[in-house]
Amino acid sequence: MNIQQSENEKKGEFYYEVDGQKLGLMTYSYAGPDKIIIDHTEVDESQKGQGIGYSLVEAAVNFARENNLKIMPLCPFANAVFRKRSEYNDVRF
Repeated sequence: MNIQQSENEKKGEFYYEVDGQKLGLMTYSYAGPDKIIIDHTEVDESQKGQGIGYSLVEAAVNFARENNLKIMPLCPFANAVFRKRSEYNDVRF
């Protein structure tokens, strides 16, 4: 699964795209120089149950680790993933 990322200075998103259509999306915003807030995750109904949401969160975790960032998972889905996966505790704010 190819998760892509785009961002500007203050906000960004990780997304899963097929034929130019975003079928999975997770948005975040920067809260200072060392923290991002995941505020929304959504997956198209046609793609539910395929692990796309988890892959989006995992991409954010990898991004945070590579850039020495902490994540505040305000999105209910992302928060649930962080509660289930203790291996993400190193980047949780």
